[in-house]
Order: sequence, then C-alpha cells, then structure tokens
Amino acid sequence: MEIGVSTASLFKRKYNEDALTVLNEIDARVCEIFLCTYQEYTPEFAKLLLERKGNLKVHSIHTLNTHFEPQLFGASPRAVEDAYKIMENCLNTAKTLGATNYTLHGIARFKRNAKYNNYPDIGAKMLKLKDFCKKFGVDLCLENVEWAYYNHVGFLNDIRPYCPNLKTCLDIKQARISTYDYKDYIEEMGSSINTVHLSDINSVGKICLPGKGNFDFEDLFKRLKGVGFDGAMLIESYYEDYKEISELKDSLDYLRNLKEKIF
Repeated sequence: MEIGVSTASLFKRKYNEDALTVLNEIDARVCEIFLCTYQEYTPEFAKLLLERKGNLKVHSIHTLNTHFEPQLFGASPRAVEDAYKIMENCLNTAKTLGATNYTLHGIARFKRNAKYNNYPDIGAKMLKLKDFCKKFGVDLCLENVEWAYYNHVGFLNDIRPYCPNLKTCLDIKQARISTYDYKDYIEEMGSSINTVHLSDINSVGKICLPGKGNFDFEDLFKRLKGVGFDGAMLIESYYEDYKEISELKDSLDYLRNLKEKIF
C-alpha cells in the first residue's frame, strides 16, 4: 500500500509537467496525474511527462470529465466513436507512464430528465469500457462523485450484475459532499478499491490537507485494511486548501507515520 499525491492538488499552481518535478522534490513517491486539457491527451505530452516523472510511480490517470467521458456512454455512435478515440490517447499515455489505473467519473448528472437508473445499459457500456482499458494494461476504476454516475451508495451494486469485477476509487471528500458516509461506500466497494483520494476537513467545514483537520484517518485506514486494500492513497485537495507546497510534505509524513502503525 502506497501514499502519494494527485497532481490535482497542484492545479492552478503548476502545470502537470512541472507538478511532477515538485512531487519528486517533496518525496511523493507515487501519484495520480490529472490530465485536464486536450493538449495533454497526446503522445507528445505523454513523452514530456515520462521525461519529467523522475522516480515517481504513476499509479493512475484522471481526465476532465466533461471532455469526453459522458460521450463514452452516449447514444450517438459517432459521438461514442470520437470519445473512444480520445480515451485511447489517454490510455496510451497511461501505458507510456506505467499507470495501471484510470479514474472514471462517467456521466455528469446535469440533465434533470435523463435516465440515470438504466442499470443494464449502463453496466453493459461500463463493461465494454472496462475491457477496452484492459487492452492497455489498465483497470477502470469508478469513483464516487457527488455530481456524477456514482453519487449514492447502491449504484455500484446495481450495475455489478452487468459489469462484474469493476474496480473503484474511493473519494472521502465526495462521499461527504454527497451526504453518504464513506464507511457505507467502503462496505459496498469492498476489495474492488484500487485508489483512495484523501483530504481533511476542519471544525468549520472547510476542506484542508490531511492532518490539518479533524477527520479520523486511523479509522479510515483500519477499515481499508479490513477489506484488503493494497492500492494507492493519494492526497487530492484543492489549490485554496493550503498555502505552501511544503505543507503537502507535512501531510505525507503524517499519513505515512499512521500507515506504519496500521498496515
């Protein structure tokens, strides 16, 4: 089990290629790379990231949801075809960097009259996408996100009959925003969890870096150990959640010390 940082924590501070340099400097060791522009979905950019990653292990990649992920589940064959082409570029980037996980949001729940509970259809399309990812040595990991497909406990179980063995990404911040207890997500996800996004929250409800708030990470770690978790836990906070990059290093030290006591 590894603890590192998502480049999303450096969004609006550093571009991805420079973020990798920073993460090396603070001994992040493992990371998730959040590709967030079409310019970054190219072989040329993948090569640049490879040159910059140094000793970092790239556990997973993430992309900007609205760019193409909803179209992967769309009804228009042309739109689906285009989305898969972009997805292929991203998976080639993952392969270049040695990443073995893709963090997926899927459909964004923006349209009020859309059908988000057609589980056979969603599951069949998820299975197709999961199998496509496997061709690149990548596990598809569905993340719980308040405004996306997996925004409530029970959704995963509803699609599992149609897409068995789907891997998952647990985001404790998103669980809190969705008003579902992260413990219930862990119970549903179980051994499927490959990735965990970590953040903290202080006494006035503001998101902050792990170790700076009052979230019970010891309980989280024990519950993850209980389901056999052996993936990567990655700090994913927003740019306004801290002042100095050195604070990321402090959080890493805090989490790693706790990890040694529990795992």
